Amino acid sequence: MTFEPPERFNIADHLLDARIREGRGSRVALVTDQRTWSYRDVQGMANRYGNLLREAGVMPEQRVIIALPDGPEFVAALFGILKIGAVVVMVNPDLKPDAISYFYQYTRARAAFVHRDNRDDFETARADAPLLGELMVAGSETLERRLEAQSLELDTFPSHRDDACIWLFSGGTTGHPKAVLQSHWSFAHTTAAYGQGVLGLTEDDVTISVPKLFFGYAMGTNLFFPFSVGARSVLYPDKPTPERLFELIRAHHPTVLVNVPTMVNHMVSHPAAGDADLSSLRLATSAGEALPVELYERWRAAFGVELLDGLGTAEMWHVFISARPGAVRPGTMGTVVPGFEVRVTDDDGNELPDGEVGWLRVRGKARAIAYWQQMEKTMQAFQGEWYVSGDMIRRDADGYFTYCGRGDDMLKVGGRWLAPQEVENCLLQHPAVKEAAVVGVVDAQGLTKPHAFVIANRQTSGLDEELKAFVRERLEPYKAPREVVFLDEFPRTHLGKVDRGKLRARG
Repeated sequence: MTFEPPERFNIADHLLDARIREGRGSRVALVTDQRTWSYRDVQGMANRYGNLLREAGVMPEQRVIIALPDGPEFVAALFGILKIGAVVVMVNPDLKPDAISYFYQYTRARAAFVHRDNRDDFETARADAPLLGELMVAGSETLERRLEAQSLELDTFPSHRDDACIWLFSGGTTGHPKAVLQSHWSFAHTTAAYGQGVLGLTEDDVTISVPKLFFGYAMGTNLFFPFSVGARSVLYPDKPTPERLFELIRAHHPTVLVNVPTMVNHMVSHPAAGDADLSSLRLATSAGEALPVELYERWRAAFGVELLDGLGTAEMWHVFISARPGAVRPGTMGTVVPGFEVRVTDDDGNELPDGEVGWLRVRGKARAIAYWQQMEKTMQAFQGEWYVSGDMIRRDADGYFTYCGRGDDMLKVGGRWLAPQEVENCLLQHPAVKEAAVVGVVDAQGLTKPHAFVIANRQTSGLDEELKAFVRERLEPYKAPREVVFLDEFPRTHLGKVDRGKLRARG
């Protein structure tokens, strides 16, 4: 399923205003523990946010930061920014001042919406960002009064379908995140191709997400996709935990759970997993990191809910390889989402035969415009219609793809390739292992060896040698970790992924 918009096209109109024109204004759009909001309610709030920004002097194409917890304010601010033709920059609201300062200076945002609970850190960071215009504090009496004074009516700016409308940030594991400029057309394309075509969302669906809306994966699956069909989204501002998710699912009866492997692990390992009622779910998705076979099997055994792994990138907005309901092949990510084309290539771009590991190349109408202020990396990554990823994958004869790892995470051990995920999946089969991450560490002889970092669920005395032997018994000897390091928690990137660069530095 694909969608080709007209030349003048604004994604806010496509996802929000169109629901009103269809007569769906009274349908529930957002659900929280406190109340519900209809599509007409959301449109009114968005119009007020847009009018407020215009009053503050924000013009089309200027950037506006959203650093808010999940809730109606986030949604209204996002659509309000888009409706005036401005550009959304989504930032983790829990960043520290030095990281906030980077985003201020890098984006040159004209305004920022922040929550009152995080105001101090964002105010502190402003000292190094004199170009930032207005800091608007959600939850403050001042902002509430200003919003109340705004009109509920707002004509949506007639953007060009190729205009940048949202800046996403690459999920790289080292250095500062780089902005990926995505167009209105990109979001419409994948909403139709994956949200409607693969997930099959309808107006009867209710979505809920583990990752927060500032993460493009969640913004799509828990906001844009349900809004495109008049469905509803469950939002909650607090940190996701198994207990909280079990409670929310019991209270709001979602049909689609947007998940990630780390939370899959926490949920299946929780003492209350056996009593949790997930019967309202017709499926769950997993993305952001590779889903080990062991976790998939434990999930199915614990909850009996279809779990669809998938691969997507900010550069091709959202998932373009996905498992299908009723056709999951554990250990693979599934097949190409219609509307995209994927190739496995060698270093020179030549397509490789099935069964060989190579570089991922993908094309489709969701290809990003560029990286902001990163021309060299833009030219390397975007080659004509194709996005050349740093991911390494393998395709089988049936068209199913297996994720092998980031190119800079893949290990050459003794002249042979080693995918860290293979060792991690093996370690997760050991009952003492709660989480595992494997990276390559260069030894004194200049050779790369696999080191495992493990979060254990029991005493670790002697466990390192036990785990090494466990892997050697199940995999080829060269794949066994040379060292096992136990941590209480893993370092993570701004998107919550394991920061493998920091792990390598510790090794």
